[in-house]
Amino acid sequence: MGKHEFLTPKPIANRIKAKGLQKLRWYCQMCQKQYRDENGFKCHCMSESHQRQMQIFGQAPDRVIEGFSEEFLEAFLTLLRRTHRHSRIAATVVYNEFIADSHHVHMNSTRWATLTEFVKFLGREGHCKVEDMPKGWFITYIDRDSEQVVKARLKRKRIKSDLAEDERQERMIARQIERAQQSMVKTDCEHGDNASLDGSEGESSSEDEYSDSDDDHEGQEDDAKEASKVAGKIAIALQRAAPGPKRTRSVHVIRRKRWPRRRERML
Repeated sequence: MGKHEFLTPKPIANRIKAKGLQKLRWYCQMCQKQYRDENGFKCHCMSESHQRQMQIFGQAPDRVIEGFSEEFLEAFLTLLRRTHRHSRIAATVVYNEFIADSHHVHMNSTRWATLTEFVKFLGREGHCKVEDMPKGWFITYIDRDSEQVVKARLKRKRIKSDLAEDERQERMIARQIERAQQSMVKTDCEHGDNASLDGSEGESSSEDEYSDSDDDHEGQEDDAKEASKVAGKIAIALQRAAPGPKRTRSVHVIRRKRWPRRRERML
């Protein structure tokens, strides 16, 4: 019996039946073919193409499984990055979206036997942030793209520069405080030395002070008078320099003296 054409009812019916997910036990990952029943899968296993693929798998099984594992991981992370990049979501939800494609790499052909084991692997390798909640495993994608890495680096650099500027200002303020304290201590020491010198001179020449007390008193009075004069001059100068109210020139109105008029009408 010949093979039916592509647009005949039989191939169309077969394609309609092949839509959606089929049973996993009737899927051949090496040949990437899905069968609807046990008879079709059995016939495929007896075919020459399948036997040839199994010989290739038998020569390097670890390398084949590792290749399927890398494909599964890359496809899973691509879906997670594209659909749930900045959100925390259940791992089962992402996995159901992943297996919706009938041509996806099946997990039974990878090195992970269960979804829980695969989620733990994602957490250990730093691909996702994994949380074990009462409702199941939740994952959050860790964005490590070049753009995000550059933004994070610039943010860290900006924070570091701000901290350095704050520390520089704090050091400057501390230095100014230290200088002020040193100057205060220096002035206190000078005042103390002057007071001690004045005391020693006073003890040695007490008699001279008693004799010259009147002269000092007169000199102090003269100094006070001179200081008062200088203060008065300064006050006058400041008053002149200060902008005072605008002076208006007084206008004196000269009134003509009115003489008594003669009576024009004389009786």
